[in-house]
Amino acid sequence: MKILYGVVGEGMGHAMRSGVVLAWLLEQGHQVQVVASGRAHDYLKARVPEVDQIWGLTMAMENNEVRRLATAVDNLRGAMEGWPSNVRRYFEMAAKFEPDLVISDFESWSWLFAKVHRIPLICIDNIQLINRCWHEDHIIGEEMNAFLLAKSIVKAKCPRAAHYVITTFVEPKVRKKRTSLVPPILRPELLNARPSEGEHLLVYQTSPSFSDLPRMLAGLTRPVYIYGLRRDIKEDQRHGNLTFRPFSETQFVEDLASCAGVIGSAGFTLMGEALHLRKPYLATPVGGQFEQLLNARYLKDLGYGTYTQRMGPTDLVDFVDDLPRYREALQSYEPRDNRALFERLEELFDQAEAGLLRSRRVRWLGWEAPQ
Repeated sequence: MKILYGVVGEGMGHAMRSGVVLAWLLEQGHQVQVVASGRAHDYLKARVPEVDQIWGLTMAMENNEVRRLATAVDNLRGAMEGWPSNVRRYFEMAAKFEPDLVISDFESWSWLFAKVHRIPLICIDNIQLINRCWHEDHIIGEEMNAFLLAKSIVKAKCPRAAHYVITTFVEPKVRKKRTSLVPPILRPELLNARPSEGEHLLVYQTSPSFSDLPRMLAGLTRPVYIYGLRRDIKEDQRHGNLTFRPFSETQFVEDLASCAGVIGSAGFTLMGEALHLRKPYLATPVGGQFEQLLNARYLKDLGYGTYTQRMGPTDLVDFVDDLPRYREALQSYEPRDNRALFERLEELFDQAEAGLLRSRRVRWLGWEAPQ
């Protein structure tokens, strides 16, 4: 099949899991054209033959929180140049590539292309969990307004796809048709890793708001490997029990597989990788990003770890003290590979080829995609 694949550029997790799916699509002999924005373009360009760059929305961050006004201003500025470029890309794509199917990882340009050309669309991401599944009251908690806002945004992002494939480490009840749940999508390096129980903690944080975190970590009595806080270093830098490491995919996976526990954001990708290796997790969800709070609350509810929105020394001590309890709970987590995803995609592709997976009409501001 000829497949157009769109990848959103905000957050590297989208690019990393899309890289896994794209490698499989190419192995199966499909002809694939990728469109991606932001850092996702650079990541996939090194791994996939046909990748075009488009403009996409970004988020402005400060103190581990989304700054809504700054985000709006930055995107308005970016749109002045980005939208004309995207329009050009649209007509160039329409002239050179006629896909049989479109896949979107929370990316709007490919969604629009599918709708205008009446091409079946499959969405693969974790964020649609917010809109397409039921969530218990204790998971939403006092964040009902944030949940409803996030739900409306997610619903509007890629509406009326032919099917939604949601990657998740929980299994809430599905509330909408045309929805499938699959385990987290894992890189080959993770699938091949052999977990062991070392003494060190692994920390992955890139936000400058965590500049005080090393001082708190220095108060622990075990080694800590830190990624992300010193992005420009070329070799390990050691300070007491702390080791700051430059990013190396191979070394990172080794440290993850052998760690005692993980401290990181509540982004889905790293959390899914840690759980696959049965590693306890201390999450620091980004403020104003309900998807991360939802991940963190499910993590705590399952007993696989905990979360904090204001990191303090006691959070670290409590996390270390509770590692045995988290490890015990993680024994119930079943590590799985990507076969469930690939099998579901094969079924959907068969439906598309048989004419059973159809483009669904959408109305937006009174406009309707043509027949």
